[in-house]
Amino acid sequence: MRFFFYLLGFGMSVIGGTTMIAYLNIMASRSDWKEYLLFISTKVECYFLPIGLFITWLSIFFPFHDDG
Repeated sequence: MRFFFYLLGFGMSVIGGTTMIAYLNIMASRSDWKEYLLFISTKVECYFLPIGLFITWLSIFFPFHDDG
């Protein structure tokens, strides 16, 4: 089950990160970072990066106790 959530989080991170990098092409036509950040904040697929990183982090470090 842990491995499934790790792959799910990793896949979501890749999708979100790739989309955010693809949207960097907008920077060529627009001029500043503020407009870019405002633009990607309106895109749902860009939220996959932080959500995926959080799921990956949870799958690695949850539960927090050490069995060994």
